Amino acid sequence: MNHRYDFVYLFDCKDGNPNGDPDAANAPRIDPQDMHGLVSDVCLKRKIRNFILLAGEGAAGCGIFVQQGSVLNERIAEAHKELGHDIEPKSDKKKASREQVGRARTEMCKKFYDVRTFGAVMSTGANAGQVRGPVQISFSRSVDPILPLDVSITRMAVTEAKEADSPNQTMGRKNLIPYGLYVCHGFISAHLAAETGFSEADLHLLFRALCGRADLHTSHGPSMFDNDHSASRGTMSPQKLVVFKHASKLGNAPAHKLFERVTVQRKPEVAVARKVGDYEIAISRENLPAGVEVLELL
Repeated sequence: MNHRYDFVYLFDCKDGNPNGDPDAANAPRIDPQDMHGLVSDVCLKRKIRNFILLAGEGAAGCGIFVQQGSVLNERIAEAHKELGHDIEPKSDKKKASREQVGRARTEMCKKFYDVRTFGAVMSTGANAGQVRGPVQISFSRSVDPILPLDVSITRMAVTEAKEADSPNQTMGRKNLIPYGLYVCHGFISAHLAAETGFSEADLHLLFRALCGRADLHTSHGPSMFDNDHSASRGTMSPQKLVVFKHASKLGNAPAHKLFERVTVQRKPEVAVARKVGDYEIAISRENLPAGVEVLELL
């Protein structure tokens, strides 16, 4: 990669819970000071990882290190074994040397998409060091304050046969928001990409996950939300991806100044937003800094 990238990503959620907070009975995450909704970076990374597993279909370099049910230390040990390293994590005499850790780190970046994209701490177990990923994603914040709802639900069936004659229904709870449009900021470092092996092909796969489109020359397809639907999440959809491409690895303008060029405002005649069409989304392309190109992928 010879370019730095910064991007603004907009997605929405209707009648669902985009990211529950386990410390608040799984209620939608909010900023308690202004009631704006929040979605963690980890939530979006999980969806990206799941998409890569499906889209990559087991292709070389499309493995996922952090996935449900995986034992991370076993995967680190496998990398050392494939490289022929005779090590024993629990033995002071057979611990990985500095050179072996470096080779294992490179092997992990080569095998696992999420390691060379987001980075990973792999200094546990057999030890494959630490990787600082070139792709960093911020917390997402809703444009307007959200209204978390706690809805009662019932179940007609019973758990035990002895309860079959009971007229009482089983009660439950469901957390959701009526609607929220969220804004996320992302950063892609060409220098860190060179260290992990993150390539232009990996970048295109990331954009496909976010919006269903790899670049300006490809048509739109499914995004990471299309294979992640559930009753609890309602309807979540990508709505806009604006990428600022720099002509150099270091970059040609501060990211925060470029982000200011993408504005999202609720239309004056709309009292309460319930769809993305209730907002005006504008991109300022006037007087762009030299060496910066705007790519509107969605």
